[in-house]
Amino acid sequence: MALTVNIATLDSGRTDRMAEMFRLLGEPNRLSLVYACLEQPQSVASLAEQIDISMSLASHHLRLLRAARLLAAERRGKQVFYVAADDHVQRVLRDMIAHSAKEDRR
Repeated sequence: MALTVNIATLDSGRTDRMAEMFRLLGEPNRLSLVYACLEQPQSVASLAEQIDISMSLASHHLRLLRAARLLAAERRGKQVFYVAADDHVQRVLRDMIAHSAKEDRR
């Protein structure tokens, strides 16, 4: 189901929030973290290892992504696992991946 948005209904508060989300995703480590969380919850240690950054840097980025509601966190004992916040985040990222792949074929 396609969402039709009247551009006139995008108030400055909404556009500011959207711009902040895109700004956060514009940093390669944060984009990689969200991408790694698309399919299943991932621990901070696993994410840090996957994208080859320190756990403290991963935690910092994950905190920002969670605050922007791009990722959701779930505590399991002493560990926190992160996953894409919802289907909207997954679709945006998958659509951008598909769009990027299309550009690569040109």
